[in-house]
Amino acid sequence: MQNEPALSIAARVTLRLRDQGPATVNNLAQTLQVSRTSIENVLGTVTNTGTVIHKRASGAGVGRPSRSYEFNAEQGVVAGVDVGNSSIRVVIANTRGVVLADHIGAGVGGLPDGVSKLAAVVREVRTCLTQASIPNEKVRAVGLSLPGIVNEAGLVVTSVVIPEWSGVDIGSLLREALGVEVSVDNGVRLAAMAEHHLGAAQLINDVLYLSVGNRVAMGLILNGQPRRGTHNAAGDIGRLLFPGIQPGTGHISWASGENAAEVFSLARDGDAAARAELDEFVDRLARALSTLIMAVDPAKVVIGGGLTKAHEDFLNPLRANVTKRLQLPLVLPIVEARLGDEAAAHGALVLAFQKKSLGIYGVEGMTVPHITPL
Repeated sequence: MQNEPALSIAARVTLRLRDQGPATVNNLAQTLQVSRTSIENVLGTVTNTGTVIHKRASGAGVGRPSRSYEFNAEQGVVAGVDVGNSSIRVVIANTRGVVLADHIGAGVGGLPDGVSKLAAVVREVRTCLTQASIPNEKVRAVGLSLPGIVNEAGLVVTSVVIPEWSGVDIGSLLREALGVEVSVDNGVRLAAMAEHHLGAAQLINDVLYLSVGNRVAMGLILNGQPRRGTHNAAGDIGRLLFPGIQPGTGHISWASGENAAEVFSLARDGDAAARAELDEFVDRLARALSTLIMAVDPAKVVIGGGLTKAHEDFLNPLRANVTKRLQLPLVLPIVEARLGDEAAAHGALVLAFQKKSLGIYGVEGMTVPHITPL
């Protein structure tokens, strides 16, 4: 792996103030081991752009008070948006990564065409901003999560859930509508990124994230980076795992109930058909997951998606089945996702900070802040 390029003094100063709080010129020069002159030159630039502000010194003493500077977290906001048939979730964070608003609106499933679905996304972003009393012009960047195969340029290659967007550059259209830079990626990949950045897989560089809900899909973090694959299709495994999945929607079909929640409820009440169906489902899922584990050899497996709402009724049998199949002299953590339904939207927030950091901060080389959810 190639070495990362050295950060500029401007990036080092801004990161220090953003992530560790206010500091004087002397503090910055000492901790960053850079001359006072260089620090003062950088501070002159970043205060002019509003990224850093001069903090008025307080307290009495002999001589002139030390000049103190702090990161301006209120200079702008970044939005993460997760689009689905049942809901659109919008989270908005300041430039320090603190989430200020978390809004859930109606999904795009009942809308007649791709144009109206795009308009719904714009509407929910505007609604979230209005409810949080944040002016539209404060938005610096948007990250968008959606179900489908998305290439590195943000083009939707195909989506069985929102087929009208297949082959469409949704990012460009949303950029025109909102007037800000937009980054787009697959929702499960972004959920994996969120769990890696602020969820159950923090500090773990090789993570297998499996989303099990209406559909089954996978996200991989390898060497700390999300795995896309040559054709941007890494993780699109649902229809290979389960022959009975509906081809048009990718939905899992249940025989003993209307949906997974009902099947779990019936099984808890002693329904033999529901119990047998769940046992078979877990067995098929464990077989597929064991194969994926042996292929990737992750340090941790994180299970997300709607079925995790069943908690240990689902996870305990899955862990036991996988352990029995692997027969390895090690304990592989298989844990429940921490962020639940919020994961993809927060992953979209991480994506926006990654892809559009220069536009957000006005400084080259800024890393993603620690995201603090509501």
